[in-house]
Amino acid sequence: MTPPNTARPGSGRTTAYWLEHALLTADGPVRDGVLVETGPDGRVAALTEDVAAPPPGAEPLRGLTLPGLANTHSHAFHRALRGVVHADRGTFWTWREVMYQVAGRLDPDSYLALARAVYAEMALAGVTAVGEFHYLHHAPGGARYDDPNAMGEALIEAAAQAGVRITLLDTAYLSAGFGEPPTGAQLRFSDGDAEAWAARASLLKERDHVTLGAAIHSVRAVPAGQLAQVARWAEERGAPLHVHLSEQPAENEACLAAHGRTPAGLLADHGVLGPRTTGVHNTHLTDEDIALIGGSGTGTCMCPTTERDLADGIGPAPALQRAGSPLSLGSDSHAVIDLFEEARALELNERLRTRVRGHWGAGALLRAAGADGHAALGRPEAGTLAPGAPADWTTVALDTVRTAGPPPERGAETAVFAATAADVRHTVCAGRHVVRDGAHTLVPEPARELATAVAHLRTGRA
Repeated sequence: MTPPNTARPGSGRTTAYWLEHALLTADGPVRDGVLVETGPDGRVAALTEDVAAPPPGAEPLRGLTLPGLANTHSHAFHRALRGVVHADRGTFWTWREVMYQVAGRLDPDSYLALARAVYAEMALAGVTAVGEFHYLHHAPGGARYDDPNAMGEALIEAAAQAGVRITLLDTAYLSAGFGEPPTGAQLRFSDGDAEAWAARASLLKERDHVTLGAAIHSVRAVPAGQLAQVARWAEERGAPLHVHLSEQPAENEACLAAHGRTPAGLLADHGVLGPRTTGVHNTHLTDEDIALIGGSGTGTCMCPTTERDLADGIGPAPALQRAGSPLSLGSDSHAVIDLFEEARALELNERLRTRVRGHWGAGALLRAAGADGHAALGRPEAGTLAPGAPADWTTVALDTVRTAGPPPERGAETAVFAATAADVRHTVCAGRHVVRDGAHTLVPEPARELATAVAHLRTGRA
């Protein structure tokens, strides 16, 4: 495995940044000339508004600075599928077979190399925290590594080397379907039962840049009688709990056939839903499902670029939010890593579905991409620029061919409805300048590293 990087988020010194324009919260308004001082603990030590010019020693960040973005749902190894799963049309299920092939080739070293580059790509897109939905636990065939969490530790180290925070959502994946044992690539996902999963997951330790959480892969991958044990593990630790929920109609039909309940109903029956839980996708829901999810305060993570890439459908996000479900956003399979595009797509999908504009304002969409995403990842103190908050932010250029023209006070609208990840100029995480002038400061050539890591998975050669 690549030697550990001794630098970690929060290991820097006191630093001052001058923000030309800034949204201190997603809802604005835009402030001009904000001086932010960060402490060695990686938090905002002081913040002063209306500073007309950068004072001596302060690093100027030109453009619009936002609280750091949260990528609430990631499968890092899916990045290797980008651009290679579109031949001969295909379906979600044929895509899954290609995904299994990639999953079968990874080991801790190759996963560290790939994930480091993927997380660097996220930092270049303004992401300061990622929720990694991690179920690739063991060696091919299910053999155990000497360190039973070698794959999870590779992801933790990758995030540190890329300069971002990670919530490792250690995932229980115990069966291939309702009453079906895992086979093939799935063997390396499974711990056998929820008790063994909990014993292994309990060996993981939080660090400065690491929050630990749990995940239920889906109702088809965790037997109904073991759902409660995973939920208890998370509850005892006050940890976030995530679950893929009603992504495909076939999952709903199989759950109804096996249990006479929808997936949301089954999760409710076993105590899985609640304010620390986030359902990922929540696409094919009944009115009763929406009421169960919203009424319990369960969050919803939409992944619009993946959902459209896989032809999953458009979930009922407005109805879920009205019912009480906070919205967050993720890049999931990484067909695209661009939280501005995810936020924009949430609104534009609804415009296409309803032929009505204006379901969410720019501030609400940025909140889904930021503060509410951080909360879903067990980091409710993040997503704002204020004394004592994590010193995590990203700066979007306002002078590119996509963003030039609107006045700075319309910066939120410009970011959501015009900008892309390519317009990110700076990313600061825990006070450390991770992306400066569009270049990653810790991973010098992320594109080359991505190409090398993906080629290795396809060919077995570096």
